[in-house]
Amino acid sequence: MDLKLDIQKFEEFISQYPVYEYRILDTKELKTEERVRIICRQECERYGTTWACPPAVGTLEECGARIHSYEKAVFFSSVAEVSDVLNMEEMLTTRRAHEDLTAEIASFLKKEGFETFTLSTESCDICGQCTYPQGKPCRHPERMHPCLESHGIVASEIVEEKKMEYNLGGNTILWFSMILFRHNQKNSGIN
Repeated sequence: MDLKLDIQKFEEFISQYPVYEYRILDTKELKTEERVRIICRQECERYGTTWACPPAVGTLEECGARIHSYEKAVFFSSVAEVSDVLNMEEMLTTRRAHEDLTAEIASFLKKEGFETFTLSTESCDICGQCTYPQGKPCRHPERMHPCLESHGIVASEIVEEKKMEYNLGGNTILWFSMILFRHNQKNSGIN
């Protein structure tokens, strides 16, 4: 079945929000890279501690299959300003606004009849203590968005290929998200 997003309606919707740039991607073009997962494993303190990060999100092959099970993706950025880009604590306080924006865009796509899967910034921080790896399910699976890197996506390569901005300089931060979407198989009679 051919997937059609009403671009005019989508642009009218997102013009109400602080989306800096966006691109509609064909998921066939998306690659997953093991090198990103190696960095996760070696350098990220969240590795192995949350449902939003490896290894809880699955193997790289499973993540690639999940990505490619969707036909299209909206890849977008939003801008935040801080007093000092080297102040990690201040920088992270700006992430919530981007996550809220991401949820609004996913909600729009769902209302348009699409099934979505969201990849977003950093690692989930909804709960003070994640239930992973305690053998308990995620408390908020509908709100938890795995990070782009957890699925082997290299955002900087997409940005370069699609001629988007990656760094605005000064005390600005660009946050990136990707919402994968496809026809909602439950509502379309497709099995």
